[in-house]
Amino acid sequence: MTAGRAGETAGRAGETAGPIRVLLADDHPVVRQGLRAMLAAEPGIEVVGEAASGPEAVELARTSGPHVVLMDLRMPAGGGVPAISQITSDRPAVRVVVLTTYDTDADILRAVEAGASGYLLKDTPRTELVAAIRAAALGETVLAPAVAGALLRRMRTSRPETLSAREVAVLAQAARGLTNAEIGRELFISEATVKTHLLRAGAKLGVSGRTAAVTRAIENGDLPQPGQLA
Repeated sequence: MTAGRAGETAGRAGETAGPIRVLLADDHPVVRQGLRAMLAAEPGIEVVGEAASGPEAVELARTSGPHVVLMDLRMPAGGGVPAISQITSDRPAVRVVVLTTYDTDADILRAVEAGASGYLLKDTPRTELVAAIRAAALGETVLAPAVAGALLRRMRTSRPETLSAREVAVLAQAARGLTNAEIGRELFISEATVKTHLLRAGAKLGVSGRTAAVTRAIENGDLPQPGQLA
């Protein structure tokens, strides 16, 4: 697993036919131009639009049909977090990967809670950024290692240790082998919300990844032993 691909596979339901369509959202033209030029050289990836603000990203996500949005956090007219929330609400199949210079715990948590499928820093090497785009299009969560560590630290200090009823319900479905998309349909919540519950549950349990979270929850008595799950 590359440094830009931490997390568990959310299933292959998001696999695309044809090129991966990418929307770039950053208020700096030189950054967008650089990303466009870089991705133009990558087979199977197509840049379908550029946005210079959060609202523009939301509108282009509706009209350009991207599979993945590379989203800066600090932009005019509301920035990236409200745009992430709106995009993932409007189009749950679209994966939003934050690409920013900001790595504070608060920024990371806000982006993940808004529905981001990944969080990378702008010093991420080209090969890892491209791998992250491909992974996100397949439904994987993509977090830079430093970001994953910060997210776990933040959640451990800001969340109670007891699993919520919803977190237990999500883990129970994960224990049955359901993908994030299938869990969302089963519990009538968005796939992004499923990912957030899994991240929070993992942080409370002191582990990373859905398999480890399910195992720890069973060990702790939060879930029935295998074979007893409904």
